[in-house]
Amino acid sequence: MPELPDIAAYITALEPRIVSQPLERVRLSSPFLLRTTRPGIADVEGRTVRGIRRIGKRIAIGVEGDLWLVLHLMIAGRLHWRPRDAKISGRQNLAAFDFPNGSLTLTEAGTKRRASLHILAGDDGLLSIDPGGIEVFEADLASFRAALTAENRTLKRALTDPRLVSGIGNAYSDEILHAAQMSPVTLTSKLDLQAWERLFSATRETLRQWIDKLRLEAKAGFPEKVTAFRDGMAVHGRYGRPCPRCGAKIQRIRYADNETNYCARCQTGGKLLADRGLSRLLNADWPRTLDELEALKRR
Repeated sequence: MPELPDIAAYITALEPRIVSQPLERVRLSSPFLLRTTRPGIADVEGRTVRGIRRIGKRIAIGVEGDLWLVLHLMIAGRLHWRPRDAKISGRQNLAAFDFPNGSLTLTEAGTKRRASLHILAGDDGLLSIDPGGIEVFEADLASFRAALTAENRTLKRALTDPRLVSGIGNAYSDEILHAAQMSPVTLTSKLDLQAWERLFSATRETLRQWIDKLRLEAKAGFPEKVTAFRDGMAVHGRYGRPCPRCGAKIQRIRYADNETNYCARCQTGGKLLADRGLSRLLNADWPRTLDELEALKRR
């Protein structure tokens, strides 16, 4: 799922292309994409784009009359910039937004239709879809700590809860926790002030690094290859590869459709975290440390 740095890159690419341009037409090939009925598509067509903003992991395109088209790409949705009146035939093409200088198209891979479009009016409309998480770059240490300790969660779950923190998902939470050298399963109630300072700094620095990098790339060309697995990431998507800090092999925990990647040596004191499926299967044979894992491989 595109996260804060990815959304920032999309906005950087879209602003010079569509701000101050009239939205001539909205074409939908999937009736399930649009999740609101009023205002309708006809209400936004012909209106000039006045601005673009991010709401959590959503992109909000504002047009004249304080109306907003809000796109949530979910896991497999992606945006593309195409020549004007680009065709949207094919199962993956869901919508096109036509401007005088080109068409913004929305695709979604796979068969599950999770991406969505809301057409909303004013700040109240935008507020209705905002999960409410704090903006990391607008928060101070105290408000960051207060948000993440609202419930006693693991650090991984707290960072990725959109009600607590805005825009962070599976990929960048892995990168943040590696930068902070913290275990993803540490409970928020267990951190002292020094640990909170380290986590807050790592969160801001990691996101800023990737925002700057992806924005720079977006200025050179529209971001067509938005992915959760990027060259230069320290741990996310790097299972079995060496940690760039210590050289130990990156480990993972799998659950549902996601996985958490981490360095046991840097983040958990050499302890392997229990994988819900595999550790239950192996039970007493589950290796607890990196040394036990290496010994098991040598058998």
